Amino acid sequence: MEGLYIYTANKLEAIRTGSDGRKKSYKIFDAGEIKSASFLRAVGAEFLAQILFVFLGGCSAMFTTTDNAQIIKIALGFGLSIMALIQMIGHVSGGHINPAVTIAMAVALNISIARAVMYVAAQVLGAIVGGFLLKGLTPDDFHSNLAVTSVNAQLTTGQGLGVEIILTFVLVFVIFGTTDENRPSFGSPALLIGLTVTLLHLAGVSFTGASMNPSRSLGSAVASGVYDGHWIYWVGPIIGGVLAAACYKLVISPYRSCLSMDDAVQKMLQDENFVAIPRDYFRTTGKNAKDVTASSNL
Repeated sequence: MEGLYIYTANKLEAIRTGSDGRKKSYKIFDAGEIKSASFLRAVGAEFLAQILFVFLGGCSAMFTTTDNAQIIKIALGFGLSIMALIQMIGHVSGGHINPAVTIAMAVALNISIARAVMYVAAQVLGAIVGGFLLKGLTPDDFHSNLAVTSVNAQLTTGQGLGVEIILTFVLVFVIFGTTDENRPSFGSPALLIGLTVTLLHLAGVSFTGASMNPSRSLGSAVASGVYDGHWIYWVGPIIGGVLAAACYKLVISPYRSCLSMDDAVQKMLQDENFVAIPRDYFRTTGKNAKDVTASSNL
């Protein structure tokens, strides 16, 4: 049996890496996908997680001062929130909770266009609900600042845009690196992404509020009615996310031409030459694995 296992493993690896001559295929748009229950659950999970992210993160950022303790509080509030939420829904939707991440995943062909559109819609709607939930559950005296992101007055518009691009680039790059299904398992993606969000808030809160998330900024802006420089928090994160996706997939990733193991198994099962051997085949026929692998022309 050992020989059969080794043969099967080698066959799967050949299919996965493309060394068997097959090309990896992508479904840019899958109309049937939106009809599945799992798809609807994923969209609902993104909607719920975005509500909670805006509310929980917003609670930690309702008072903005230059005090270092306040900056640490904001960084931990957003970092721990995203860590908990990814752990909560990551297995359902992927735990994007951010249009910049979703768009980057679509550009990298990790998700379909249909999924990306529905995720972004759910994230935007969830953020607005979260913003008004934050407003409705806090005292009126706190409503002068509902965690609205804004560029530091000492920065130019271009500098603020650049900060958001770089912060989001780092965030999305880490997300691609930690969630690559082809890499060996190492640590918890939720923890690593949460710590990254904390780090980036420590670095950027004083400059732009460290949004890195268009819907998060939109939720606070709509609830407070403050839209000054709001476009920066859409353009910057989306550019940063797309650049990170392109850089990881085209330059850095050693797995960019590889299939996932699940996809490789599916391709092998769909092969016209594939033959399923019954569980009791060797016992009932008296043959052994060497006979099978030696006579196989796969």
